[in-house]
Amino acid sequence: MKRDAGKRKRMLGYLYSWPTGLWFTVFFIVPLAIIVLYSFLTKGLYGGVVWDFSLAAYGQMFNSSFGIVIWRTLWISLVSTAICMAIALPCGYAMARAKKLQTALLFLIMIPFWTNSLIRIYAWISLLSTEGFINNFLMAIGIISKPLDLIYNNTAVIIVLVYMYLPFAILPLFTTIDKFDFTLLDAARDLGCSKPMSIFKVLFPNIRSGIATALVFTFIPIFGAYTVPLLVGGMESSMVGNIIVDQVQKTRNWPLASAFSVILTLVSMIGILWMMRNERKETEERTDRKGGKA
Repeated sequence: MKRDAGKRKRMLGYLYSWPTGLWFTVFFIVPLAIIVLYSFLTKGLYGGVVWDFSLAAYGQMFNSSFGIVIWRTLWISLVSTAICMAIALPCGYAMARAKKLQTALLFLIMIPFWTNSLIRIYAWISLLSTEGFINNFLMAIGIISKPLDLIYNNTAVIIVLVYMYLPFAILPLFTTIDKFDFTLLDAARDLGCSKPMSIFKVLFPNIRSGIATALVFTFIPIFGAYTVPLLVGGMESSMVGNIIVDQVQKTRNWPLASAFSVILTLVSMIGILWMMRNERKETEERTDRKGGKA
């Protein structure tokens, strides 16, 4: 009887997992397999692919012009992610400590998501443009005599990217810090730690998984960003995402676009695996501490 009940449970488990497995296969594995396959094919004369195996697409990625774009993408992504983390850490900490205002603060963070991303980008264009609000205001109060170049450069791209993806850093950090036992900070200060030292030696090690999640959730989408550098950066601020779109729509070099997409996918997978490793390690350490107390 027990054996039959076990088989029945396993069968029910398989049935429950089939819809998820089918969705995952059709909408993730199959498209990813097509992209990987296309990256090893040859560009057709009029676009598309020719079914001849080739590594030419990966060789083209080492072109000096593409190398500059890749380096720019990495630099912008790292700087934007670092700024997001520098803002998100104190914000997440303040939200976790403000128990009575948590709902209101979360509401304020979520409000921008109710507006289309293009509208938010164009709002920044109206702020940063030569005849925008910031330049007009600075000229009106006499601080500057001619408009500043606030848009169509890397700085504008970083500013808008930080604005767009800052909530992706705040939310996981807030969720992790909210579970932290703040009496540990008081205990650390009682033992002689200063406030900054207690933060670095007690808080940060205990919210490692939240920090890893925030880094992944901000760096990966920023690294593949397309709309922001296109609209506020101009030609000298294009990123890898812009190369992929140009290769698909303009030059119709599908193998090269697929090769860049494979690289983006690998970066994403490495980030996700690193995040999962940190979460598993933190869970194991928490379990070991509980076992030691018992």
